[in-house]
Amino acid sequence: MTTTLIPRDVLFGNPERVQPKISPDGTRLAYIAPVDGVLNVWVGTIGGNDFKPVTDDRDRGIRGYFWAYDDRHLLYVQDKGGDENWRLYDVDLTTGDIRDLTPFDGVQVQVIDVDKRFPDSVLVGINKDNPQLHDVYRLTLSTGDLTKIADNPGFVGWVPDADQKLRGALAPTPDGGFIVLGRPSEEDEWEPVVTFGSDDALTSGPAGFTLDGQSMYLLSSVDANASRLVKRDLATGEETVIASDPQFDVAGAHAHPDTREIQLVGFLRERLEWEAIDPDVTDDLKHLLAVDPGEFNLVGRDASDKVWLAAYDHDDGPVTYYAFNRETKQATFLFNHRPELEDYQLAEMKPFSFAARDGLTVHGYVTFPAGVEAKNLPTVINVHGGPWARDSWGFNPEAQWFANRGYVCVQVNYRGSTGYGKDFTNAGDKEWGGKMHDDLLDAVEYVVGQGYSDRERIAIYGGSYGGYAALVGATFTPDVFRCAVDIVGVANIKTWIEGVPAYWKPMLDMLHVRVGDPATEEEFLWSRSPLSKVDQIKIPMLIAQGANDPRVPQAESEQIVAAMKDKGIAHEYMVFEDEGHGFAKPENRLKFYAAAEKFLAEHLGGRAES
Repeated sequence: MTTTLIPRDVLFGNPERVQPKISPDGTRLAYIAPVDGVLNVWVGTIGGNDFKPVTDDRDRGIRGYFWAYDDRHLLYVQDKGGDENWRLYDVDLTTGDIRDLTPFDGVQVQVIDVDKRFPDSVLVGINKDNPQLHDVYRLTLSTGDLTKIADNPGFVGWVPDADQKLRGALAPTPDGGFIVLGRPSEEDEWEPVVTFGSDDALTSGPAGFTLDGQSMYLLSSVDANASRLVKRDLATGEETVIASDPQFDVAGAHAHPDTREIQLVGFLRERLEWEAIDPDVTDDLKHLLAVDPGEFNLVGRDASDKVWLAAYDHDDGPVTYYAFNRETKQATFLFNHRPELEDYQLAEMKPFSFAARDGLTVHGYVTFPAGVEAKNLPTVINVHGGPWARDSWGFNPEAQWFANRGYVCVQVNYRGSTGYGKDFTNAGDKEWGGKMHDDLLDAVEYVVGQGYSDRERIAIYGGSYGGYAALVGATFTPDVFRCAVDIVGVANIKTWIEGVPAYWKPMLDMLHVRVGDPATEEEFLWSRSPLSKVDQIKIPMLIAQGANDPRVPQAESEQIVAAMKDKGIAHEYMVFEDEGHGFAKPENRLKFYAAAEKFLAEHLGGRAES
């Protein structure tokens, strides 16, 4: 290859700036940027040179935040070492004071509602009294007081109305589905609004109330394959379809901040595509789509709705951010998230599809090394996590890393992935290590058959469910792959399900339907567990694990590693003591990617940074 080697820290180190958010009054901009190598929030005047850090995290870095509508406070969540026991913090931009608003050990906070009509109030869920359930509290920002306003009788979600009243909720059902509940007021009893069975559970759910509180917005795949955005009259049960696609689920929607009328609806097809529902934003969308050739997404707006923040994703360059004035129709460039990327030749990501062995159409994305013929190349099957998620088009640091090192990167939205309608998602039920893995094998046959890939130099790589898939590749089908890389993957499905975090336990029925029930299907789950076929491993393996991972505990990696040690199977094992489900700290990410790059170069023959 003649393309310049992209340093790992350019791809996987901290971004220069990311996640811009405009203040409610429209005068200031916040973003996340490093301070001494740790991500913190910076604030300054839009168009000015007065940006400075306002938070003081010195460990894991801040990865998400939001403005309060009082224009004075910024709020963010943080855990310890990746344990996902999130605490809520705020910074007072007037005084600089930082508060821990939920100072409870071993407790998780969830932000439920922030509303411009209630600038001093934030609704949060806290599982302090029962680790399985989040009760609802009202946080008063001016005082820091927390007041419980609702005990949780068994709900897995809450839906406030426009008056910040708890009038909607989500309750699981034994068949792996759930019931959407509603009530006329907080003093009334809960009543069913609609029941979604297990077939519709992953493609349906509540999306908020209308302004008058008489109707609820829902994502619903009932009587359809793909989820549609509908408005349901709570008195009559009548539903009006707002937007739909026969194949693709609704991927997002934006409502007017005052009227709560739907303005834009997005569908993630090969790329994210937006449709204007409100005629008042048709011209705005037209202008925004012409600003930048990247994939447009609306990421923020001020309280007056005059200024929108737009992000444009690119497969072969950094994410670009603009401020768009809706009155003048002018877009002002803000920044790129990783400007150093512009110094290197990046690769294009291309969609593809193929027919699986049972005829099901499977979609994905392939990224080829730039500057070389896409023929007989070493290849990495990069399996997404979830599995109830999907890969999408755009800047992907791992795809660029693989391509730059000389590998074809293949990302497969195997059955069970979301976004392609309920039939495709439900086709993954009870197919962990079965047809879901067959789709990955069929993708291998596809890229080999197209002449892109060298059959003798194919790796399987992934995190979470993707880590499980890598373990399956090494244990179930070791003849297909040259090597495997597993990041926080499940080795024993039974022990994994039995050890899920307390706040996942209300959703265990869903896992039993989708994956299997340890109480009644122990033998089946064992047959689909990599640990059951550990003696079939004959390819090199690299395993990486966060010691504090609450989703896939370290015991999962330890089981497979112990079995390999017992059987004398060669492997590499990395444990990060201060990480959880993935690697938040840049020094840990860079350490892992350095090891993985060396491992892949040794076994596939690609390039490596010295």
